Amino acid sequence: MAHIKELNAHERPPEAIRHRYKEIQKATLSEIELDKKIIDLQAIDPDKLPSGISLAQWMSGEQVQPGFHQFVRAYKGNQEHGDPSNKDIPVYTHRSVSGLQMIPSLLPPAVQIELLSRLLHRDLSNMEHQTNLHLHYNITYPGQAGNSPTKCDNISEGSDVLSFFEDNPARVIYPKDPDVHKPLTVQQILNRKLRWATLGGQYNWTTKEYPMERPPAFPDDVANVLHAAFPQTEAQAAIVNFYSPRDTLSPHRDVSEECDVGLISVSFGCDGLFLISHDDGKGCEIVRLRSGDAVYMDGTSRFAWHAVPRIIPGTCPEWLADWPGSCAVDDPDASKYDRWKGWMSGKRVNLNIRQMTVMNTQS
Repeated sequence: MAHIKELNAHERPPEAIRHRYKEIQKATLSEIELDKKIIDLQAIDPDKLPSGISLAQWMSGEQVQPGFHQFVRAYKGNQEHGDPSNKDIPVYTHRSVSGLQMIPSLLPPAVQIELLSRLLHRDLSNMEHQTNLHLHYNITYPGQAGNSPTKCDNISEGSDVLSFFEDNPARVIYPKDPDVHKPLTVQQILNRKLRWATLGGQYNWTTKEYPMERPPAFPDDVANVLHAAFPQTEAQAAIVNFYSPRDTLSPHRDVSEECDVGLISVSFGCDGLFLISHDDGKGCEIVRLRSGDAVYMDGTSRFAWHAVPRIIPGTCPEWLADWPGSCAVDDPDASKYDRWKGWMSGKRVNLNIRQMTVMNTQS
């Protein structure tokens, strides 16, 4: 198996990968629905597995449930967003992609809602967290420009962070170079222009590297809920990707970290088609990731070419489609987000978590 320091983040993907990526990118929605080669995790019957798919194990519900309960205090006993039962969760592998684990419906609805609320209401407003817009814009935050939105006190205990979703949607963010870029409103940013945000280690998509300076701390609560399912990876950095139906992510490899520890990827909202290359690089699989699904890329798959060639519109679960209608489960003050009701119905959000270094792995 290759080692991470032997690989180049700027290398061009193999022709077979680029061809399949373009094929899926151009396919009609009906062609996608009829494509039997696409792996739909939530449609797999553990007793009747598709060719190439194996049931590697059952993830213990008793293992992950306490972490989920702790993360979402209002979640216990909440039937509206699903019962956090102790049901075990299937973990699938593929014979052509060594080390890849595919977990359907890992995160229950209540956990998904709370994760989105903390990531987008709280962490997006953290000035230490860079986004794709910081390179070209002087980003100002809610409350800095004379606007006075109300506080979202339900985000986390003791938090006084103001969400961009509470901000004045007409407030203008100005470019660093007005001759090159146009001013953007908060509404334009949240609807289309925001493509990614970083947590912990601030990965630079342009240079494909991490800065040398000490990174901001990774959010403990997010790390803890991920640790419940993936204790083998210490969450030190994450990229939150934001997709609309026409958006894509080109084939690439994640090889900028200093260690080979597995990557965690969790999906929210509309279905995304996830491409990942075979061990030999001459072929690939397409996995349909629905809201709550997760993949873990370890072993050879840690260095696999992967991409998102397509987002499937109209597939966000009904219970999530109105987000951000609330800051947290059963938020009594949901009306503050009424102007954004339905935002999630046209979005896919992906949380991709990495361990950057071998430090603290024994702690």
